[in-house]
Amino acid sequence: MATKIRLQRFGRKGYAFYQIVVADSRAPRDGRFIERVGSYNPNTNPATIDLNFERALYWLQVGAQPTDTTRNILSREGVLLKKHLLEGVKKGAFDEAAVETKFQTWVKNRQAAAQEQKNKDHDVAKAASKVRLDAEKEVNKAKAQEVAKKKAEKNAAAQAAQPAAEAAPPAE
Repeated sequence: MATKIRLQRFGRKGYAFYQIVVADSRAPRDGRFIERVGSYNPNTNPATIDLNFERALYWLQVGAQPTDTTRNILSREGVLLKKHLLEGVKKGAFDEAAVETKFQTWVKNRQAAAQEQKNKDHDVAKAASKVRLDAEKEVNKAKAQEVAKKKAEKNAAAQAAQPAAEAAPPAE
């Protein structure tokens, strides 16, 4: 039986989320599956991935083939790297301790890069917010000047009309 690691669609129209499942390759997309190994929600920023790392690694080692999207997800989470390193252990290229140190180094670098990206996105959002605030302040300042000008004109007209009303004799 050929097994695949693939996505199974859930959610409503326009707001899909997926379960990562191991299924027979002949089964329909949303049909029967062998095991659920995680979930993927592309609607959040960044996309939310919840993965049972050990089970996904097990199924890859016993021959399950991931689909393209699932391969990208597994690669981003490090499952494919760990599988690659463990194959190196089988071939005698290095030992388990070296695999763990290499993998932990990769995880640490990935987390640092993700944090750096988050900080960069936060800084960009903060700068955009500051630009919008400054633009709004300029608009408000222009409106305040406009209102002050109209008030000054109105006061000037009222003061000009006041002496004229005092100078005119009352009509009896």
